[in-house]
Order: sequence, then structure tokens, then C-alpha cells
Amino acid sequence: MVARDRRIMGTRADMTDAISGNHSWTEAVKPYVEKAPLAAFFLGVSSGFPFAMIGANLTTRLAQDGIDKKAVTAFTLAFLVYNLKWLWAWVVDGVRLPLIGRLGQRVSWLVFAGILVMAAVANLAFVDPTTSLTQTAYAAILVGMAGATFDIVIDAYRIELLQPRQLGVGSGMSQYGWRIGSVAAGALALVLAARVGWELAYLACAVFALPAMLTGLLLGEPERHRDPIARRGMGEVWQSIIGPLAEFFQRRGALLVLLFVLLHKIGDTLANLTFRLLFDDMGYSNDEIAIYDVGIGFWAYLIGIFVGGILYARLGMKRSVLISLILMCVSNFSFAALAELGKSNWGMAGAIGFENFASGIGGVTVVAYFSALCDLRFTAAQYALISAAASIVGRFLTGTTAGGLIEQFGYVDFYLMTTALAVPGILLFWLMMRAGLIDASVGSAATDPGDQPAA
Repeated sequence: MVARDRRIMGTRADMTDAISGNHSWTEAVKPYVEKAPLAAFFLGVSSGFPFAMIGANLTTRLAQDGIDKKAVTAFTLAFLVYNLKWLWAWVVDGVRLPLIGRLGQRVSWLVFAGILVMAAVANLAFVDPTTSLTQTAYAAILVGMAGATFDIVIDAYRIELLQPRQLGVGSGMSQYGWRIGSVAAGALALVLAARVGWELAYLACAVFALPAMLTGLLLGEPERHRDPIARRGMGEVWQSIIGPLAEFFQRRGALLVLLFVLLHKIGDTLANLTFRLLFDDMGYSNDEIAIYDVGIGFWAYLIGIFVGGILYARLGMKRSVLISLILMCVSNFSFAALAELGKSNWGMAGAIGFENFASGIGGVTVVAYFSALCDLRFTAAQYALISAAASIVGRFLTGTTAGGLIEQFGYVDFYLMTTALAVPGILLFWLMMRAGLIDASVGSAATDPGDQPAA
């Protein structure tokens, strides 16, 4: 008991260091080779690929088929399924699957959700947008639903697998995996589509669901998993749905925290979901997009993730998040400059490189903060709510207005607008820092070390 108390006190000290930033450069790099952060990498690979299937790849496929811009951007509404995942995340937390449930709550759901994603991607492979946009929309929504369910399990497994001191590095490794999964699936689909067609391209990409499934089967249940209260009737079921929300909103400043979650990514989401339209209108070929968008962007993102992990350890959570928000705001401006400049390989490389570098830093710092907000009894439900809220406004605006705004104002003014939309989130986070709400908002995921030592 004394040993456990000492370990808990040590873990809380580690989290205090993570928030305020007290680690040496050597200590900041060491966790990258530990088991749990490495597992987070493979989880991220599988998390990233469904997004690419209904994001950049579907946008390119529709644009090349001659679909109207408004219809193309409307397809981003399929991403809104990700923003509704909190509605069924409680099922992942508490419902035991028959037969494969013996593998454990998280592992069984990893396997089940992975199979759903592979089936949904295969279904999208065989629809023809030129024949029926409606069927294509349904297929994209099914991929979104399966991918969102996969994300619910992956995020919960990652948070519970990582020790509090590993949240920053683990978030970075997860972002490494997410980027590699999305970029690899995106590049593979582009290359194969140009040679054997979109159908086989999508089918080949379905194998990216396997890394997360195999990680769960090899490592088993996470050490910090906490089973919620048993459900015996409708009252308990209702409590399991409302419980995660009630626990979160009982914290000091919870409404401001939620407002920040809603606002901080509006400009970034609007910009990111329209890049492929910009590149297509500027006359870039698939190979040029693969080289400059996918290739340079990939390496810039990886560098940004590594820098984000170092900043998180050295500067602490609060200052590193604030820096990342400012960089992501400025990155939107770079695309306004590119649109004004016109087609330029160097210009595209610079804009894509800076945007991905900034997003890589933000992917570590902001995701680590959001992970730290969770209570271990409701990991799946609370992180689903937080991550869904983080992009719902931007995705809704993209799906309903982005195409029309681009046609009415042009790309330059559109990206200037996305830059301005990023400012409120920066100011709100700065005010939360000054009021002490960042420290007050974290949950047990940031303080509870689990029953066993870190791997």
C-alpha cells in the first residue's frame, strides 16, 4: 500500500512536470522507445486510414470524375459521423461482445471495429460516383461510422495503455502512426487508381486496419482500464450514458474548456478539407500532389510531431499548446499566399511543409491535453465527446458553405478567413491559462498510474 502511494505521488509529480515542463532533453526523448508509446504508433496507423478514404482520396476521385465543387465539399459532411460518435461511445465502454468478448473489453472491440472498417471500405470501392452520388454518399457515411467506432476503441485503448507521464510522447507516437496510415493509404490509393482503378485501390487500402487489431491481440487489455458500474436495467443504462457528461461538467471551468474544444480548430478544419480542391484548380497532377502534398507534407508532419513532443516535455502542456495554436493559425495564411502566387512547386512545398509542421506540433500537444481530460471510468465516452466536439463546427461549415464561399470570394479571401477564425481559440486558451483552468480541468487519466508499473 505504501509502495503504491509512493508510486501515485511520483506519477502526479510526473504529470505536474508535464504541465509545467521540467524534463531534460534526454528524458524527453527516452519514452519514444517504451512499449506503450510504440503501441500507440501502430494504433494511430489504423486510425488514420479511414479518414483518408473519405477525405483527400474521395475528394480527388470526385473531382476527377467531374463532380461539381459544391457536391464535392458536401461530401465532407460524412465526417460529421465522427462528431456524433459520443452518442454510442458508451456502448464501447460497457457492452460485452458475445464470443470474442473473452479477449477483453478493449481488445474484442478493436477486432470487431477493425472488421467493420474493412467491410465498409470494400463497399465504398464498388460504388460509382458518376452513376449515383447518393449511393456514394451512403457508402462514405458507412466508412465514417465504422471509422468513428474504430477511433473510439483506439483512443480509449491508447489512453488507458499509456501512463500519465507518457501522454505527451504517446500522443506524438499516435500522431506519427495516424499520419503514416493516412498518407500511406492516400498515396497508395492515388498510385493504384492511376494504374488499376479506384476499386482495387480502395480494396488494397483496407489492410491498414490490421496494425491496431494485431496490437490489441499481442498486448492484451490495457493496465489502466477501469470497468464502469455494472448495468442491470434501463436506469443504469441511462446513467452510463449521462454519467461521463455529468462527471466532466462538474469540473471547474468545464464550460470554458468545452468552448475552447469547439472553437480552436474551426479555421484549421475549413482549410485542410479544401486543399485538394485548390490543388486541382491550380492544375497539379496526381503525381505532383503525391510528391508535394503527400511526400513533403509527410516528412514535415513527422518533424513537427517530434518537435511537439520535445516542446511538450520542455515547456509543459500549457505553453506548448499555446505555441501550437499560433503556428496552426499562421499556417492557414500560407495557403492564401500560395493561391495569390499561383501554381508553383516551391510555393506548394513551402505552404504544405509549414502547415504540416504546425499540425504535427498541435497533434502532440492538443491531443495530450484532450487525453488528460478523461476520467478512466469513462475513457471511450469522454474522449469521443471531446474529439468529436473539436472539429464538428469546422466540418459542418466545410460541408455546407466551403464550396460556395470559394466560388464567391476565391481561394485567397477564403484562406484569409480561415486564418481569422483561428484567433478566438488562441485568445480563449490564453485566458484559461491565466485563470488556472488548464490545471483544474484534467481527469484521472492524468493522475492515476494504474495497478502496475509503467512498461
